[in-house]
Formats: sequence, C-alpha cells, structure tokens
Amino acid sequence: MTAPLPDSFILRGTAAQGTLRLVGMEATRVVEDARVRHNLSKTATAALGRTLTASVLLAIVLGKKADSRVNIRVEGGGPVGWVVAEGSTDGRVRGYVRHPDADLPIRERDGKLDVSGIVGHDGEISVTRLLDNGEPYTGSATLVSGEIAEDVSTYLGVSEQIPNAVLLGVYEEGGRVAHAGGLLVQAMPGVTDETLAKLEANIRAMGQITDNLRRGGLLEAISRATEGLDLQLATEAQPARFECRCSRERAADSLKFFNPEERQEMIEAGGQEIVCHWCGERYQLSPDEIAALDEQHERAQA
Repeated sequence: MTAPLPDSFILRGTAAQGTLRLVGMEATRVVEDARVRHNLSKTATAALGRTLTASVLLAIVLGKKADSRVNIRVEGGGPVGWVVAEGSTDGRVRGYVRHPDADLPIRERDGKLDVSGIVGHDGEISVTRLLDNGEPYTGSATLVSGEIAEDVSTYLGVSEQIPNAVLLGVYEEGGRVAHAGGLLVQAMPGVTDETLAKLEANIRAMGQITDNLRRGGLLEAISRATEGLDLQLATEAQPARFECRCSRERAADSLKFFNPEERQEMIEAGGQEIVCHWCGERYQLSPDEIAALDEQHERAQA
C-alpha cells in the first residue's frame, strides 16, 4: 500500500540572532496535485514542482500583504517550453508548463532528472508582483542553469538586491511525487561574514535537499542548513495547497472575447468546453449558458 502524502505547509524562522531570515515549504502534496492535474512527465513534474515551491517562497519574501501574489515565468528554450507558477503569501499556489508531456532521460553523470535540459538555459526568469501602489512590477534575470533554484537565487540577487540561498527539490518514486520542498535563506542587515561562511559551509555539506527531505522532511533540511546558527522557528506551520482562482463564471466570461458568430457556432455544436490552463479544470458550458452572454450584452446596451 502506498503511504499517504503529508499535507503541504510553510515554516518561517530566523537564525544567527535575526541576521538570517528563512522560509521553507514542504510541497509534496502540492506538486503531486500538479502532476495529476496536468498529467506531467517525470522531468516536467520536477521543473514545475521546483517553480511552484519557489513562487510561494518569493511571495513571502517579496510580498507586503497577507494575500500578496508573485508570478514566476521561466523560459529557457528547452522542450518543456515555458514554466509558469503563481504563489501567494497565504499558501495558495498554481502553475503549468507549455508541454506537459515533454521528458528527457535521467542524466548519466549524476543519475538525476535533467531539469536543466528540459527547461533550457538560453532565456530568462521573470518575476511579477504588485508594488505598494498596486501597480504590477516585473523584474527579470538571465538564466544561469535552468535548474530553477540557481536561477531564482540569481534573480533575487540581481533584480531585488537580496543576498540569499535557495534550495529546491522534487523526488519521484513509484510513479508519483514522494518528496518535494524548498528553502530560502535571506541575509538581513547586520549579518557577519562569519555567519555567511558558516551558512555556505552547511549548505555545501548537506548535499541535495531531496536527500534531506527523504531522511527527515523539511525540518531535516532546515536544521542542516542552519546548524550552529541558533535556529528559531515559528511555533506554527502555515498550510499550503494547490488552488486555482478559476471558476465557471470566469470560464463563461472568457467566451466574451469571441464574436457573436463564433459563439453561435458553439451553441449549434451543443456547447463548449473550456479548460483552465492553470489547473486543468474543465468547464462544459451549455448552449443556454453561451446564449445568456449575448442576452447580458443586449441588456447592458439597452
């Protein structure tokens, strides 16, 4: 029998007398949900899973409000096309890839999923968020590896001037996601060179984050990264989940972009199916629902 998946959650804390800020996410259930919704290949699952996790971590670090959202788009010219994820400070996340069935063989040199190969590294990572005045702001950075974690870290350093370390991982076993998660450590004002050297040494010694997740979960990864740095974790974990903002009403509204003749063709064909690219949800709209769009328009014009 397959063991049940843990609920996904977010942990926050500090280390080194508050000069390091950390945010970690246990993302196994979120990434498995994405895999099932989009029927993702193994390597596409890893690429999207890392990006989904990163979007939540960035939302928490960059967001100013309880429901701040961050959108990450990675496009490196690889076979998966683009990878897009939207994360929120309240733990909600959604995302998709352009070609969910794209896949590559395991890398011979290290036996790992070839995320860099499927994403590519000839392109950029862009991050969109809302500023305090409500205006959207998009920053970007050139991809350095296509492995996602390094690219997110580079974006934070180059575009946001935030010294950081980012670890992301997805481990698949038995045809499903067995472990997934991530950790972002942010250097705060007053951090010493000794603290940064210790953090770097810890991260180098801990190895792959997936190995730590497999041994002891997110707490194992956080503890190893902050060993000897006086870790202080928040007492409560915050739930996280794959949740889309689509709805039947929004699906119907999308048909307003078609002209009346096109909508009439849909009616005569017996209705229209709308698929949300963010989450894969399918909405079958009846001829009556489609006809109601033109009736609403006519009433609005009267």
